[in-house]
Amino acid sequence: MYTVKAIKSLFLEYMEANKFELSPRELFEPVDYILQLGGKRLRPVLLLMSYNLYQEDIKAALPAAYAYEIFHNFSLVHDDIMDEAPIRRGKATIHQKYDINTGILSGDVMLIYAYKYLLDLEKKEAIPEILSIFTKVSTDVCIGQQYDINFETANQVAIEEYLKMIELKTAALIAGAMYSGALLAGATKVDCQNLYEFGLNIGTAFQLQDDILDTFGNAATFGKRIGGDIVQNKKTYLVLTALERANSAQKKQIEDLLSSHPIDEAGKIKEVTELFNELNIKELANKKRDEYHSRALKNLDSLAIDREKLTPLKMVAESLLQRVQ
Repeated sequence: MYTVKAIKSLFLEYMEANKFELSPRELFEPVDYILQLGGKRLRPVLLLMSYNLYQEDIKAALPAAYAYEIFHNFSLVHDDIMDEAPIRRGKATIHQKYDINTGILSGDVMLIYAYKYLLDLEKKEAIPEILSIFTKVSTDVCIGQQYDINFETANQVAIEEYLKMIELKTAALIAGAMYSGALLAGATKVDCQNLYEFGLNIGTAFQLQDDILDTFGNAATFGKRIGGDIVQNKKTYLVLTALERANSAQKKQIEDLLSSHPIDEAGKIKEVTELFNELNIKELANKKRDEYHSRALKNLDSLAIDREKLTPLKMVAESLLQRVQ
């Protein structure tokens, strides 16, 4: 079996060999720009790892891995426009570096090319189902994004609604990538479904960890400003759990803080964090994250394959939740 490092290296070589060196450059240069900004390459790596559970040579699955990475980055391009975000992975976002029209059109062509790479797969008999699952999870991402937008102005959001939103927006594409990798390798439908469920559970745990780190992480290693969700008044798992547990005075304080845009942002972050500490929110969020992680490991243990082959996937799952504290 390939190591995770070897899988990522092979995928990056494939990306380099398939750069978007096409005309007109005004359309395709931004595509190369966003794809070369880095990132964990989580979705393609997990797709190729799923394939490698059943087949030794993973090269036949590289076009599918690239398709998922292209789609993921397409979604980031359009998300950045909607959020008016100036920075992505430490560099200017496409609409900042070029302009909004370029961001929209280059994003559109990325979506089209994601389908093109799926159609290029050697295993032609698998393409209809691959396209079907890809269409489902890419639609889920869009639905999740709309729910996220809706939550910004909603007076009340239930915790279960929030968990469903992050399942759609973040976890679904991971799940689809893993299902697709296993399907291409000839895995049974039962195993494909278990890997899909693993992706949903580990993807949800990953987003919960991101919520936790946004408030309680180390700014030097997190890579983003601590308290950014609080400043933006986002209804994260931490906020919704706090509102559910708070007494009437605490609830009013949280609601007042998270409907404000004060000049003293550091003071706002400090007050909300103190309320979270009073209500034991970090521990509760850690517990919920660990529930999803535990479910993911059970999904892996249900696979009809040698237990030793699961070790790399379990290590990746663990690393996602231990990334920075």
